[in-house]
Amino acid sequence: MRLFSGARRFAFRGDVGLFALLAFAALMPRSAESSPLPPETKIKLTVVQWIPTKGVYEQWGSLGGEYTVSEEKTIVMPVLGSIQVGDLDNAGLAAEIGIRLKDKIGLVETPATLVEVLQYAPIYVVGDVAKPGEYTYHPRLSVLQALAMSGGEIRSVDGLQNSLDVTKLVGELKELDDSIIRSGAKIERLQAEMSGAKVLDFEKQPGNTDQFTAAIYNQEKAIFAARANALDRKTKSLSELLDLLTEEIHVLDEKTKSTDANIKSMQQQVDSIATLVSRGAVVATRQGEVERVLRSYQDNRLDIVTAIMRARQSISQTTRDLQGVADERQTEVASALQSERALIVQLKLKRETSQKLMLDNLSQNGAQTHQSEKLPLIFSIVRRDDGKMVEVGASETTALLPGDVIKVSRQSSQASMPTAPASSDDGHPDRASQ
Repeated sequence: MRLFSGARRFAFRGDVGLFALLAFAALMPRSAESSPLPPETKIKLTVVQWIPTKGVYEQWGSLGGEYTVSEEKTIVMPVLGSIQVGDLDNAGLAAEIGIRLKDKIGLVETPATLVEVLQYAPIYVVGDVAKPGEYTYHPRLSVLQALAMSGGEIRSVDGLQNSLDVTKLVGELKELDDSIIRSGAKIERLQAEMSGAKVLDFEKQPGNTDQFTAAIYNQEKAIFAARANALDRKTKSLSELLDLLTEEIHVLDEKTKSTDANIKSMQQQVDSIATLVSRGAVVATRQGEVERVLRSYQDNRLDIVTAIMRARQSISQTTRDLQGVADERQTEVASALQSERALIVQLKLKRETSQKLMLDNLSQNGAQTHQSEKLPLIFSIVRRDDGKMVEVGASETTALLPGDVIKVSRQSSQASMPTAPASSDDGHPDRASQ
């Protein structure tokens, strides 16, 4: 059962309630409770008080919560302000806060307080380790455990020193070789397209190459044929459209001649009927009918002329498109060829660099001995002591304190022995050397 959560109240009367509170405090984590709280330690404060008039325990949520010990070893709380942590441990700080609250507020009894550590200051591992950096501290952490957290000792100092790295380089070289073959085949195909060749012939025939290269050549031939067919289809389509438009103009011209003949005939009829109307031989309505027919022929001629103009405009556009097909293809191929040539230069340069790196590492692996790996590791700890940073020697079993900086290096034949290690028999942080 949870005893408190926010401002919720649980009614425990008399000694039963007090017993429950003490039991709750006893069950809370006691990590390094008897050790001083160093800077950067994050703590959680819980404050409760028995209210006799209500017969319940109440939690003071406004005072409780999470706090972090500053570099000056203080915490800042509401009501109480700054509190000097000093060398107080969990219980000591809780008691100090309870007494101050009683005096500050004027309580009859000291409120029950509980301080638990949520997170200690991190440790730092530097030197000859695989992954130097900051790591989370936990009680009874030893130098050997910190070494394991940082990835263990570094295996090599210069370059690639193991078969896995060499294998990786070999794989990269194979991939670069394949890319160079692929890029070279593409360049030959683009050059054939630039020259307007009808057939793609490679300098190195597929019959004299390996299966991978032959497959690349076959792919490029398929691309060459597909692009040539696409260009032919587009050119043929535009040519057919051009022929169709030309034939359309021819038909419209013939239609114009027929319409002109009709207009001329109708004009003669209009003139003849106009004469007859003036003599009274024909009614005027007949003249109006003939004139309407004449105007319809004239309108048809205007439509035909407009259609001819549109067809000629389409011919001009189609002619430009037909002429631009080859230019666009040449521009596209030239741009792709330029990019591919730049790419193959980069690939060859990268291959030369990778090959040289692999040969250098193979040479180093053959020439170097494993003497450096046989040299023992030496450890030292940089620790805060009375506001000063002090470096002391350490061993694998030395217990660490929050905020420690562990230095890892290899013992050399000329190096002097480290100072006496700060050790701890049981690994508890409060028993380690300060």
